[in-house]
Amino acid sequence: MSSATPTSARVRRLPVVGALRLGRPSDVWFKPALSVVAAVAPPSLLLMTLGRLDLAPYTMAGSLCALYAHNRPYAARAKVLAWVILGMLGGLAVALVSASLTRNAVVLVTVGALLAAVQKAVCDATRVGPPAHVILTFVSSAALFVPQTLGQIPGHLALAAAAGVWAWLVGMAPAPLRPHGPERRATAQALHAAAACAETARGGEEGAGARSAAYAAVHAAWQTLLVVRNRPSTTRRALERLVIRAEVALAAPADADPARLRSWARAVQGTGRIPRTGDPRREADGLRPDGAGPCPDGTGSRPDGAGPCRTDGGARLDDDSLRRDGDLLCDRDELVGVAAERAVTPRPLWSRLGPLTPVAVRSALGCALAGYVSLALGAERPYWALVTAASLYQANITLTWSRAVQRVVGNLVGVLLFAAVAPVAQLGPLALVLCILACNFGAEALIGRNYWLGSVCVTPLALLVTELPGYQPTGELVTGRVVDTLVGALVGFLAAVAVTNRRAGRHVERALTTVDRAGEHAARVAADPSSTPAALEAARRGLAAAVVDLRATADAAAGEWWQRALPQERVVLAEQAAHRTLAATVRRRGLLPDPGTTSTYTYTEGASP
Repeated sequence: MSSATPTSARVRRLPVVGALRLGRPSDVWFKPALSVVAAVAPPSLLLMTLGRLDLAPYTMAGSLCALYAHNRPYAARAKVLAWVILGMLGGLAVALVSASLTRNAVVLVTVGALLAAVQKAVCDATRVGPPAHVILTFVSSAALFVPQTLGQIPGHLALAAAAGVWAWLVGMAPAPLRPHGPERRATAQALHAAAACAETARGGEEGAGARSAAYAAVHAAWQTLLVVRNRPSTTRRALERLVIRAEVALAAPADADPARLRSWARAVQGTGRIPRTGDPRREADGLRPDGAGPCPDGTGSRPDGAGPCRTDGGARLDDDSLRRDGDLLCDRDELVGVAAERAVTPRPLWSRLGPLTPVAVRSALGCALAGYVSLALGAERPYWALVTAASLYQANITLTWSRAVQRVVGNLVGVLLFAAVAPVAQLGPLALVLCILACNFGAEALIGRNYWLGSVCVTPLALLVTELPGYQPTGELVTGRVVDTLVGALVGFLAAVAVTNRRAGRHVERALTTVDRAGEHAARVAADPSSTPAALEAARRGLAAAVVDLRATADAAAGEWWQRALPQERVVLAEQAAHRTLAATVRRRGLLPDPGTTSTYTYTEGASP
């Protein structure tokens, strides 16, 4: 790989307006919003009926676990939710024991900062998605400043555990209705991304961005499909075929049909039958459904619209062609490598924690300093500043700055909303619980558009929770929250600037080396006539994963300050070479015609898949 002269290092401009720009809502924004309401409402209403609404913060700690793992298949979701609940209980236990042993605020802030760093590192290493460590840090930090005795701890933990079990049931509730819902959504996103890449196949920056996004979406789809390591169901095998078709489209985007990819994506998103795809090797030759010869238009579809040409010379291409015999066996070589990849043992957790050391140090330092400064200013709830600092830290300084802007704007607007809602919440316990539920729903419904918009509801939610043990003056709560937000954002960001990820450049070099080696290995396997489909598929997947990791590593490093310049040109050249090698591996498997042939696997809209 040829190297290029690095660009000079410089301080990068930090966005302000761009950080507040609203995006498209998530396809499943309503799922976490409804889940958190369903998880919070029964325990809170039960405690209200018993006249013990002061215990609601403990049940809410368990209920908030329902926010996690909505993008995971249900078999994996069950495990992730269980670990999240255990992690929440562990952090809560440490906080409650600390609160019962000492009332020294400096010690409590230090404990909260260390917990926040551990929670941040573990959530990043295990890729526990939104809301990641923020909820866990909020629960443990708030508990540090609640008066506690050792004798009360078992009962409070039991309340949190019971609510956590209920949250687990809420999270798993859709499984009987849509057992493959998360896999369907991930597959649909990969198909949509491949279609967008095909639409921008002429190149340029827009095309390069669409291709990178498409490879990331395809990689995410494979992660979703392969996270469950038991034998795949017929539905999951059909989804794997569709993801393979997205990969084929990425290998030759100019030959792909975006309309067909989008039609498959729409069909997958619903609850109906998953589209059946033909074999692009045979479609390139336009075989008739009876195997007697090519279809008249060479597209793989009948001229009378009665159905697709058979693409295997007469044998039906449906899920009945798949069979089990011990390990996964199938007569479609596209899926052989999937079975091999599913058997690969994941990397141990400790090996994933090492590169996150700068982020953990930054989190501990920033949270501790934010809490100390808040204490010095006379704050009664320094954990607000601590949690604000903990919520800032992202992959790099630029993203951390954007989060700081979003947090400050969202919290300032949120305290105004709280001032308007507080008179209603103070009408009685039921009004307070209903306001909390409304804020929970609003936060999860809006946060997908932009973090600051969700914070507009998170802020009054946090303030309302402080009123569960008893009503407090609105003015004092608003003033304290504004001060702690500004302190946490300022001190937390300064800590991020002071503790930069100086390993970012080395991580990019390692990622480049990994891509080079994966590309060389894939090229050797593709050139070897004796290569098995499983070996070829494993090499191709390894290269695709390396390319996605390179882009993520380069993006993270690009926003860091005070580091050596990044080899941007080498990154681009490595991506281009990897894309060409990926296309060669696909052609080696016979999924694409060789360059220069007239046949394509383009589809016509209206033909059955």
